[in-house]
Amino acid sequence: MTKKFAVLAVLATMFVACGGPSAAELEAKAKATADSLAAVAKADSMAKAAEAAAAAATAAADTAAAAVDSAAAHVAGH
Repeated sequence: MTKKFAVLAVLATMFVACGGPSAAELEAKAKATADSLAAVAKADSMAKAAEAAAAAATAAADTAAAAVDSAAAHVAGH
């Protein structure tokens, strides 16, 4: 029974020592994940900024059109 336990312990030790990823590999995967999340957040932020700029441009165009219409009505009225 002791031999079986010893063999099992040796196999488990070798599996843990050789089978798992190293600390550097885990660190690299964590950095890659963080970089990926940052890129997604940046892209989302840029898309929202573009939407806000388009809305601002539309509002400016509407304001300019209203000013032109008002000026035209003023000139036509006199």
